[in-house]
Amino acid sequence: MTTTTVLILIGIGLVIIAGLAAYAYTLRKEVLRRQAFREEEERRARDNCLENLEMVASSLLQEQVDVTEGSWRCKVLLEILDPRLMEREAFRPFGEVHDRTRHLHTHEARRALTPKERFKEDRERLAVEEELREAVLGAAGAVLEFRRNWPGSLH
Repeated sequence: MTTTTVLILIGIGLVIIAGLAAYAYTLRKEVLRRQAFREEEERRARDNCLENLEMVASSLLQEQVDVTEGSWRCKVLLEILDPRLMEREAFRPFGEVHDRTRHLHTHEARRALTPKERFKEDRERLAVEEELREAVLGAAGAVLEFRRNWPGSLH
């Protein structure tokens, strides 16, 4: 092999390496851009969840929403933030209301019930709400405290 051929092959090799390096750099920039976008989306979703949680808890305390609905919504929002939050003693009333009312019919299934069946379910729901009202209102207060101390209150 002549010196010229070797130099040409080295040149071609360097061009290929430079092209691959440029491509790798472009891919790395794209990965970082997507990662930043995903993190921003997660932050916005978390902030939205916290805002909704605060609104529902405030509505519960002001009795603008019934105990069952407020408890269900708080439970779902807390689980979205971190499923371990429902293990906290302060938030357990939401889970208890959910556990004791999840078998009740909603939406179309409720409309399909007879008036007698609906009345029976309403009595059951109201009994749970009456029994757990104070605990749920206390949990709603704990949610507002949790929100005030965010993000330090997460762990």
